[in-house]
Amino acid sequence: MSKIELIHGSCADQVADVVVNAANSGLWAGGGICGVIFSKAGMQELTDACRKIKTPLNDGDAVITPAFKLTNAKAIIHAVGPNFAATPTAFDKLFDVYYNSLCVLKENGYHSISFPLISSGIFGGNLENPVGESTKQCLKAYKKFVQDYPDYEIDVKLCAFGQGEMIKAEAEFTEGL
Repeated sequence: MSKIELIHGSCADQVADVVVNAANSGLWAGGGICGVIFSKAGMQELTDACRKIKTPLNDGDAVITPAFKLTNAKAIIHAVGPNFAATPTAFDKLFDVYYNSLCVLKENGYHSISFPLISSGIFGGNLENPVGESTKQCLKAYKKFVQDYPDYEIDVKLCAFGQGEMIKAEAEFTEGL
């Protein structure tokens, strides 16, 4: 049976088939969770793998690479969330990035995935509650995926790194279940 849970911690530290990188459109090493994942996986190896993918990616796109030195996962899905400072109403693209990541998970035969709160940090722009919005869109994508593929079991971990994020995510998560 498929399940989704909210975790207080880093998505990069969870044991899962796939860890999701909140990627930029060029798939280069960035700050935040992106930088953490590149460091843990091996900066050079992951950079080389990302260079082989045709970029720039669009908001909502998700692509996969090996996990390299990331020992708690088999692969990394690079998911490009919208930048709400540039596109303040891109809620559909935030939904797409979660849903497309789940589709890439399935296409590659994996079942467990660890997400960060995509587009909730610097990409949150002027949203009143980017953490809550990211949580809401993740839940919505999870529910649609389970409805679209009822026979494909998935285990989703949505990770809130900081205590403040966790409080905001919990409120939306509880309401959205």
